[in-house]
Amino acid sequence: MAPNEIFSQITPAIASQIFGFLFEKEKPLYKATLDTLAKKRNLRPVFVERKPRVERFAWMKDSLSRPANEGVAAHLLQVWLVGAQSGMLCDFLDGLGIAHDESGTVEQLPGAPAKEPLAAAVESLLGKYEPALVALYLHTFQALHEEGGWATLGELLESDPRLKLGA
Repeated sequence: MAPNEIFSQITPAIASQIFGFLFEKEKPLYKATLDTLAKKRNLRPVFVERKPRVERFAWMKDSLSRPANEGVAAHLLQVWLVGAQSGMLCDFLDGLGIAHDESGTVEQLPGAPAKEPLAAAVESLLGKYEPALVALYLHTFQALHEEGGWATLGELLESDPRLKLGA
């Protein structure tokens, strides 16, 4: 699943969490994103900026759902996960015994783990975090992995209904 497809499937509430974080903590990135998305749709950025927050966030979610904005969508998901969800990233990597820095960033990602430890790490996340956020993180992890993701994670994402986006 591509990052733009992830945006098309997440709930408006999760999208609002992402955009709210960017608005509060990453203002230059938020403004640059609005400018980029507006210009790609032949709009003046001020037109989008003046919309009420709920409408603006809905417009951004819709825009990021388009294939032309896949790169922007990927970048926003990465910034949000590392900035707002680093605890979840670290817990997942710790559960798999993968070395990382304090924000959950990995230098070199190892090959796919076996099913059992992966399932245990995911189960631990689901017990500690909101399932919709866990699903978003795992789908993003899979989408941004250079070799197309881990086969074992792909199977888990397909088979576990708790890991469906938008659920």
